[in-house]
Amino acid sequence: MRTLRRGLLVACGLVTFAVMSTAAHADEDEALAHARQLLKKVILVDGHNDLPWAIRLDKKAPGDVAAYDLNGTVSGQTDLKRLEKGGVGAQFWSVYIPGEIGTGYARTQLEQIDIARRMIARYPEFQFATSVADIRAAHRKGRLASLLGMEGGHAIENSLGALRAYYDLGVRYMTLTHNVNLDWADSAAKPPEHGGLTKFGEEVVLEMNKLGMLVDLSHVSEGTMDDALRVSKAPVIFSHSSARAICDVARNVPDSILKRLPENGGVVMVTFVAGFIDPEVAKIQIPAIAEVGRRSQGKSPEEAEKIAEEIMGNLKLPKTSIAKVADHIEHIRKVAGVKHIGLGGDYDGNSDWPVGLEDVSTYPLLFAELIRRGWSDEDLTLLAGENVLRALAKAEEVSRQLSKS
Repeated sequence: MRTLRRGLLVACGLVTFAVMSTAAHADEDEALAHARQLLKKVILVDGHNDLPWAIRLDKKAPGDVAAYDLNGTVSGQTDLKRLEKGGVGAQFWSVYIPGEIGTGYARTQLEQIDIARRMIARYPEFQFATSVADIRAAHRKGRLASLLGMEGGHAIENSLGALRAYYDLGVRYMTLTHNVNLDWADSAAKPPEHGGLTKFGEEVVLEMNKLGMLVDLSHVSEGTMDDALRVSKAPVIFSHSSARAICDVARNVPDSILKRLPENGGVVMVTFVAGFIDPEVAKIQIPAIAEVGRRSQGKSPEEAEKIAEEIMGNLKLPKTSIAKVADHIEHIRKVAGVKHIGLGGDYDGNSDWPVGLEDVSTYPLLFAELIRRGWSDEDLTLLAGENVLRALAKAEEVSRQLSKS
């Protein structure tokens, strides 16, 4: 009898476990279905994708836009099918060039803009965009609005004229620094030389305000963040950064800066790079990134890429999760407010991602995680893109006002 009762209890336990597992799975499926439906309606704006650089350094056909066929199987994390599956509605394509090469910045920058512009023109699924109005028009047509973002003020070679020329070519944000200090701004990756922005650095920020070009503070030192927030008359963005309180690396945004975003109107677009999300990954990855920078000094982009592959390819990193990314998003919401968060995956610029966020198709999984945490559709819509669209619209308004004066 005792044996029969124990058997019945075990059986009941298994049934209960099966019911609970089925319910949990159903909740998960419901959240993901909800996320996919939401992303069909809203405009998901991603702040940073390095696809033009991936095309430039493609091993099979370097720099060949046609050969790097986004309709087919590509070596990286971005193609047309995965963009559609991910619900991406607008993309800032990064026209990154490395600051370590030391010379030829303007030429390399123009080549990257050329690659990006030809890539956008090649596919009817894309629509070149330079304004909020363009983004909304593209979305109404079912196309992916494609904007350009420069990564690193070294490309202007200390020339406001060059900055204006890049704007005319379609650039709508510029990251003030990348991983090297400039004559006029400190980077997060190097010991400070100026304590932030120099007088000319302030002129660069104000000229960007006049143009309507967003000031991007990813990669800059805390001093540069502080000075840019003091000087800028328009909202700033962090096109691909996360919360330093969760993962203490210099690339992330400290709470002292997050607290100032409501007054400025700026937006932190949370990146998915494992080393900027998870402290355990950062312990290994951040020193390796620094080593890549040291060994790449004065090298060509192609040589620098080989160095990066050699160093980064041999790392043994712990796994991290979508939940970690959600933790960063929730922390920024807590400190800065829900109107100051966005997304900047940084795909095709890195190789190590949280499990489940390995390419551009995976945004619905992140939204599903936030839905399970109780996020409303209204707040998710702000996160997806309305916050950064508001910031860009304000930058356009400031530009018009400054032009009159």
